[in-house]
Amino acid sequence: MKRILTLILSLALTAGVLAGCGGGNTAATTTPQTGSKDSVVIAMGTTSEPEAGFDPAYGWGAGEHVHEPLIQSTLTVTNTDLTIGYDLATDVQVSDDGLTWTVKIRDDVKFTDGEPLTASDVAFTYNTVKAASSVNDFTMLDNAEAVDDTTVVFHMATPFSIWPYTMAIVGIVPEHAYDPATYGSNPIGSGRYILKQWDKGQQVILEANPDYYGEAPEMKQVTILFMEEDAAFLAVQAGQVDLAYTSATYSDQSPAGYSLVAYDSVDNRGFNLPVIEGTLTGDVLVRRAINIGIDRQEMIDNVLNGYGTPAYSVCDQMPWYNPASEVEYDPEGAAALLDEAGWIMGADGVREKDGVKATLNLLYPTSDSVRQALCADFANQLGELGISCTMEGVGWDTAYDRAQTEPLIWGWGAHTPMELYNIYHTIGDTGTAQYSPYANSTVDSYMDQALQCSDLEESYELWQKAQWDGTTGVTQDGDIPWVWLVNVSHLYWVKDGLQVAEQKIHPHGHGWSIVNNVDRWSWS
Repeated sequence: MKRILTLILSLALTAGVLAGCGGGNTAATTTPQTGSKDSVVIAMGTTSEPEAGFDPAYGWGAGEHVHEPLIQSTLTVTNTDLTIGYDLATDVQVSDDGLTWTVKIRDDVKFTDGEPLTASDVAFTYNTVKAASSVNDFTMLDNAEAVDDTTVVFHMATPFSIWPYTMAIVGIVPEHAYDPATYGSNPIGSGRYILKQWDKGQQVILEANPDYYGEAPEMKQVTILFMEEDAAFLAVQAGQVDLAYTSATYSDQSPAGYSLVAYDSVDNRGFNLPVIEGTLTGDVLVRRAINIGIDRQEMIDNVLNGYGTPAYSVCDQMPWYNPASEVEYDPEGAAALLDEAGWIMGADGVREKDGVKATLNLLYPTSDSVRQALCADFANQLGELGISCTMEGVGWDTAYDRAQTEPLIWGWGAHTPMELYNIYHTIGDTGTAQYSPYANSTVDSYMDQALQCSDLEESYELWQKAQWDGTTGVTQDGDIPWVWLVNVSHLYWVKDGLQVAEQKIHPHGHGWSIVNNVDRWSWS
């Protein structure tokens, strides 16, 4: 009965949104139209709506839902293979010491109010984002300086080889028309699209920028509806959207006129295994046993309905991924490691050492049913190895602190090697990493060297060594302070005839990444 009521309420919500009912920030709400050959209607989750609006200084394009802004231009872009390409930039040079980045930009770009975009706007944007952003960390930047109209120089506080990845997500705002109080709701940009309408809590309508300096968008209008998952599926059944996000829960459905499409992701799920001496996970042999004793494919088949890939690191398939992270499922080998560690199987099926039972309390966020299901599967598999597990749902207000002593199932994955740094590098003078107690000075050193490297591609090898250098690292033969389980495929219902352009691997966050190249979509 509860689910029926939920569906009824969702249907009412769907009808209200599609009919243009409800509040908004415009005098009238445009009803999205499907079927046009140069427009598309997309359903995204409600959490994809940017709370602070479309201002790069307050999270637009950053955070968990990293993407290249559609409304603003960026200096660089990430290509489908995650290498770096250019948008506004025409040339990027870095000094040998890594402290000065000189970027040349195009001279033919105008904002949608007709004013030219110059290096002053670029410098203003970065200095503003550094001062105001609560989402991205810009401590590596000292300041940005416009040398002339087409040259901007970034003076770094510390070398940061992966700066081009940061430049791919920072949209450029106009210095002459920027007001932090209003820009998020009424952004002026120079990108592929103009924000035509934003009905908060309901929808966003984008229209192609007629003065865009690049190739004209195929899709002239893009309507994005913010909907709960049930409502999005009802909209699909009614034929009222052209593409809608969904989850494995609905993957066995067959709505007429739609196909289910799965896109690969580095949106991974995994547990931290606190490295605390005297505890079960403080023993590296136990951590290694857990890593090879987990059947990842079973999790994909039974929890994700087949829509996922095994995860072995936080950066699977990225240019900086080290294949040494990959392991084979080996329950016999896992049992042998536990035996070697002195954890002997008891008559009750639970291992014991020095009179202490092998037990773990596994934490999962109460807001995520998929993580809860993965946690339960993980607990069952550890039970087969002789490790007795309990489960506990927690809120994020306490999860970060609890994870310092207990395993928590996390979601990570980004288009930058900083994800490795954020998870494994010791923080300040704390002596441990940020999200789980772990420290390895050699791993830290490789990541520090990678950031200080003056060549981006050369830095990849150092990031790989931080994972495993043949002697130490964070992989199976090293410290293995985290065990990675699955990369969750991002699922969408796509209306017949809609040709979605080739996607680069999606990062964590089932949101704006799908529309990074919506300008290249088409109808057949």
